[in-house]
This record gives sequence, C-alpha cells and structure tokens, in this order.
Amino acid sequence: MTSPILVALDFPDTAPAVALAERLAPELCRLKVGKELFTRGGPQLVERLQGMGFEIFLDLKFHDIPNTVAGAVRAAADLGVWMVNVHAGGGRRMMEAAVQALRPYEKPPLLIAVTVLTSMSDEDLAELGYGESAAERVRRLAALAQDSGMDGVVCSALEARDLRTHRGPDFCLVTPGIRLAGDDAGDQRRVVTPAQALANGSDYLVIGRSITGADDPLAALERVHAEIA
Repeated sequence: MTSPILVALDFPDTAPAVALAERLAPELCRLKVGKELFTRGGPQLVERLQGMGFEIFLDLKFHDIPNTVAGAVRAAADLGVWMVNVHAGGGRRMMEAAVQALRPYEKPPLLIAVTVLTSMSDEDLAELGYGESAAERVRRLAALAQDSGMDGVVCSALEARDLRTHRGPDFCLVTPGIRLAGDDAGDQRRVVTPAQALANGSDYLVIGRSITGADDPLAALERVHAEIA
C-alpha cells in the first residue's frame, strides 16, 4: 500500500533538505518541495531527491495567466514530479489550460488546486473582501476545480469530510496543517492529527515539523504510520 504521507521539506537551503531525506525511507513517504527550497535548489534538487527513490510533490502553487501556468505545469511534468499544484483562485480558464497541458503525457503528475491556505481564517478572508467563510470558499473553489478537470484540491482536513461528500470518492484531497497529538500548531490555524485527517476523508497528509523537527525523523515517520494503522 502506498503511503499517504508527504513530508514537507520546508528548509531554507538544499543541504539540510537532502540530509533529512537521507534519514527517511521512500517506501514510507513522499517529499514536498516548496517555493523557498525550489528557488534555492531548482530542478537539480528535485532530480537528486528522485534519484534517492522519492516521489516529489512540487508545491509551487502556480497562479498566473492560463498560458503561463500551462507552460509551468508542462515543465513540472517534464521534470517527472508526482504531483504539482496551482491556485484555484486563478479561475476556470487557467485550470483548464493546466489540465490540457498534461494531456499528451503518458504518466502525467497529479494536478491539484489550492483552495484556501490553511494559515487563513474567516477574519483574513473578510479583510480581503470575501463575504464567505473559509469552509464556504473551499467548497466553491473545490467544485470549480473538479468542473475544470483537476484531480483534486489542497484543503484543510477540517473541510475534507464535506468535500468528500460533495465531490465523490475519486477526487483527491491533500491536507496540510497536520500535527501529531501534542505538537505545536505553529503558524497553521486549521490543524488536525493524521488519524483525524484520514477519518475525515483526506487522501494525502502533508506533515512538516512533526517529522522534520524530530530528533529522529524516521522514528517520527514510523509513529505517524503507527497512529494511522
């Protein structure tokens, strides 16, 4: 069975990221490479991690005009990543362009849309002029993403149960803001434990500090597996 765990390599440089990866096991997790690390290490880092046996979620949250996003998604596919994401807020034409860009690939990456960042609260959305709660906006954007041909969305596990009900069993739900019981929530506002997230309908769990900040990252990863077993 494939692991649902995506370890977030949220490091400021490549050396600690590679050092952490060397302490993990590809059969127990995939790795998430975000904006800061990719800006430092580039495609070469992704290829190095893939060479170590890891599948990569390239978390760059593309949000631009349709043609630009299509080209960026195509570049990610050429790099061989397992998953890539865009911002659902870019709208239907942007998401459809990304979907079309991957049509020629025999084994394209999973294409996921970000709904509402898990760092954002209802108050943050109100300040931006949105008259709907985080849960309502997530529901709206997830419906639009599915209608645009996306494979799934990034959402809080608190919204996963509702999305699973409304978007069906085959729509992929990727949930950050996952913390082991007793861990600090950090800058995330909407957080749950791994077991709660899977029970709510999440397919993949993005876990950062609970693993990367542990004295023994592999033991922490194994603890996650034990919790969700």
